[in-house]
Amino acid sequence: MTSPAARPTPTHAGALLTIILVSYFMIILDNSIVFTGLPRIRDELGFTTASLSWVQNAYALVFGGLLLLGARAGDIFGRRRMFIVGLIIFSLASLAIGASQSAEWMLGARAVQGVGSAILAPATLALLTESFAEGAARTRAVAAYGSVAGIGASVGLVLGGVFADLTSWRVGFLINVPIGAVMIIAALRFIAPSARTSGRFDVLGAITSTLGMTGLVYGIVRSAEFGWDDAVTLTSIAGGLALLGLFVVIEWRAHQPIMPLRLFRSSTRSGAYGARMLFLGAMMGYFFYVTQYLQGVLGFSPLLAGAAFLPMTVVNFAVAMAIPRLTHRFGNAPLLATGIGVTFAGMFWLGQITVDSNYWTAVALPMVLIGIGQGLAFAPLTAAGITGVSHGDAGAASGLVNAAHQLGGSLGLGILVAVAAGVTNGGESVGAVAWEASTALTAGSVLLLLSFIVALVFVVQWKRRVAQPEPAQSEPLAEKAAH
Repeated sequence: MTSPAARPTPTHAGALLTIILVSYFMIILDNSIVFTGLPRIRDELGFTTASLSWVQNAYALVFGGLLLLGARAGDIFGRRRMFIVGLIIFSLASLAIGASQSAEWMLGARAVQGVGSAILAPATLALLTESFAEGAARTRAVAAYGSVAGIGASVGLVLGGVFADLTSWRVGFLINVPIGAVMIIAALRFIAPSARTSGRFDVLGAITSTLGMTGLVYGIVRSAEFGWDDAVTLTSIAGGLALLGLFVVIEWRAHQPIMPLRLFRSSTRSGAYGARMLFLGAMMGYFFYVTQYLQGVLGFSPLLAGAAFLPMTVVNFAVAMAIPRLTHRFGNAPLLATGIGVTFAGMFWLGQITVDSNYWTAVALPMVLIGIGQGLAFAPLTAAGITGVSHGDAGAASGLVNAAHQLGGSLGLGILVAVAAGVTNGGESVGAVAWEASTALTAGSVLLLLSFIVALVFVVQWKRRVAQPEPAQSEPLAEKAAH
């Protein structure tokens, strides 16, 4: 085993944080940059309206399903090494997406891109956790990291519209290649080799978790086209739930699990994971349906649709930049509760859109609230998800934060697609698009209300106590109980 990486000097700390944030920004950007280009992608590559959600889900499901295995790989092989491997896979897959000539090619390349993200994302947060000590330095670093989650998603919508209208939606993926190359060179220069541990991979856990989530989301999305009484839909959902149950059993018994169940002993962390999944489920539906509403109902071009998200993007950015000061003054818990509550208000307001709605009053103003809410919520959610973890569990906790982010978004989008399609039976008229968007956004506000309740019950108590790092454990929980 190599020795743990030393804390970076102030100069190197700035460079290290920049590398981490830019790399994570690329991942988050590709979560949303595709949305404003979806109509062009559908027409160019031959997607159906229902299957279009798989442009996002093919990426998010592989990303979320393999995140925990990616985090484990960082522990065993070293986080800097896996960080670089993740960048290579992500960049090459982005190149393949940019060159795709069919729907199948696109989905396959998006899945491979998800593999790269699953390796890269936990390495970024784990490197941050091990490089910045508990206290002011980590608070600032985590606040910046959490802010990127909101800012990257918002900027992606704008850039996606710019590229789709002025050049091509493909450019949004091709730009990852040179950026990835620069980040690889910078990582070799500024990131010290990370600690490595002996161990083995929980491959069975990774397979059951990935297939379980895929089966569950596939069944939910399929119900939009074939109904809830369809045999394949029911079989897929039942099989997905069974595999997820098996995954929990495997993690309980595994000697070195990819998802140590001890991480859920903290109600703060458990609440943060649950609240994040619900929050992202609503936000993915928001991106997916507002983009189509702007272009399919209000008649915006992709460029104008991307620009239409600026009320959210600008406010989100401003609030996110103020997060370190706000955290110091008010603490994480009040910011989290306020952020989710304000996002809920904006989403519920936005859910009232109709065919005749005015952009400024029915879309732009609620977007301002959503931008404020996102800017306030993401950093506290991230901090709560890694609070009190030991050095040995940093990778696993980082993987869980990102898994909740990706799988929550994928599962939530699948649910909202099914709910929205149920009110129009898959119609594609202007009225149908408006009604689907309104229904999905209203359902998204329900997810946000649930996220708010979970945050209040499990996370807001965080301000009254400071979690202490828990000792790392390698033995399975079943064996520990037997002792």
